[in-house]
Amino acid sequence: MNPILLQSPLQNFVQMIGAYFAEIWDFLIFIGQISGVIIVLIGAILWFTDVNPKRGKGLILGGIVLSVVIEYFILFPPEFLLA
Repeated sequence: MNPILLQSPLQNFVQMIGAYFAEIWDFLIFIGQISGVIIVLIGAILWFTDVNPKRGKGLILGGIVLSVVIEYFILFPPEFLLA
């Protein structure tokens, strides 16, 4: 018997989503890295030109956090990529 047919619909859905993420993982990492850099640059422009210093500082912090999270996923990829 086919083991896929014996699983619940929720398990099949999770496996399908995992397969899609595995296919586009490198693209998602690339987009995350570029987004982190762009967010930090926009934040620096807002902060140092005194257009909106509070929002600029927030964007810089957000860009740094995004970059750290992306680097974590590069170093320790999720389980569905390793299988």
